[in-house]
Amino acid sequence: MDTTHLTKFYKKNHDDKIDSLFLAGVISKKEKDRLLDRTLELDPETGSHMIENYIGNYSMPLGVAMNYMIDKEELVVPMAIEEPSVIAASSFAAKIIGSAGGFKTTVIHRMMIGQVTLKNVPDIEEATNNVAEAKQEILSRANEAYPSIVKRGGGAKNLDVRLLEDDTDSGIPSYLSVHIHVDTQEAMGANIVNTMMEGIAPYIEELTGGTALLRILTNYATECLATSKCVIPAHKLKTQDFSGEEVRDRIIEATQVATIDPYRAVTHNKGIMNGVDAVVLASGNDWRAIEAGVHAYASRSGQYRSLTSWSKNEAGDLVGELTLPLPVGTVGGSISFHPAAKLAHSIMGHPKAHKLERVIVSVGLAQNFAAVRALVTEGIQKGHMGLHARSLAISAGAKGDHVQQVADILKHSKHKNLQRAKNILLNILEEFEK
Repeated sequence: MDTTHLTKFYKKNHDDKIDSLFLAGVISKKEKDRLLDRTLELDPETGSHMIENYIGNYSMPLGVAMNYMIDKEELVVPMAIEEPSVIAASSFAAKIIGSAGGFKTTVIHRMMIGQVTLKNVPDIEEATNNVAEAKQEILSRANEAYPSIVKRGGGAKNLDVRLLEDDTDSGIPSYLSVHIHVDTQEAMGANIVNTMMEGIAPYIEELTGGTALLRILTNYATECLATSKCVIPAHKLKTQDFSGEEVRDRIIEATQVATIDPYRAVTHNKGIMNGVDAVVLASGNDWRAIEAGVHAYASRSGQYRSLTSWSKNEAGDLVGELTLPLPVGTVGGSISFHPAAKLAHSIMGHPKAHKLERVIVSVGLAQNFAAVRALVTEGIQKGHMGLHARSLAISAGAKGDHVQQVADILKHSKHKNLQRAKNILLNILEEFEK
């Protein structure tokens, strides 16, 4: 990738941005032409086969975050999101972190978990022993249910048994849950795991004497964790009003608040997911599954807490770390046929699933750094409202150059609302007609 063509990317007009991506080697000539021709929309026939009662497409803006250095590789990251300032903040954070060496990542396993949950088990201890003794047979039967994944090197690899008990006086009975750990290779794997669970459920009923109530994967993918870390020298954090050391300490303190206060933690983690969801959505993955698993992971201690940690090392540098469960895929589903998803994977160099995880968790860490840094320095609204002004200008009816003209005046207005934007636009148009 030739990054010289991506300098000052945000200042280029729409067509020049696309041309720059082509010249930098990020997209092909065919992809460039498709973007210029505005042909990323789903056609009606495809849409009708994806969902029921299809009537049209609901578009999301697709942008790219710049400046990412992940495991010593420069990347342009596609993001699909409607919220202003997210991509700008992501690129800004990636630039600072990249100048300090970038993100270093690790991926632990890539296993999905399926559950066969049983009710009315007559003897829990005996049932648990029976399942443990039949482990290899259970795994073999699971793999027989989906042999194609086994041929690709994946399949059911392990199992464990959990007793589900309620420690309150709610009257909820106990259940037994058999967990199967499945390597789904490049797929997210929901269909693979669900097919396996349905295939082994009758045998597990025989082993336990219970009745299989549920046979499905869990989106709490604790065996599919990705971690990103960064180290930022304090002097790179300096602002007009704060020293680098002050900014560093305030970021650490703000994260401490999010660690002990769930009210703050929810908003803190929402900022992380601004970046995570945007990449997951752009890549054609299931952002709802990722959201559910991530927020469960944030509560694994028994209290909902910050997903990131920020600290300082002996040299006084700011050290950030984020771990997320990220069961994403690079094949299957809409990834294979949605034109925008296919483009997103091309922009990232057609990453394998483990690399896509590394990208997503790094974007989440960058997004958190940008948001918390803004919060503890100039405030979150300064940058956000500057971009929000453009949205108000568009809502007021501004077009072309008038959008930025209205936004520039609106940013310095006492009241930043739609009516004020309409009045500004009206004044500009009246001046233009004179």
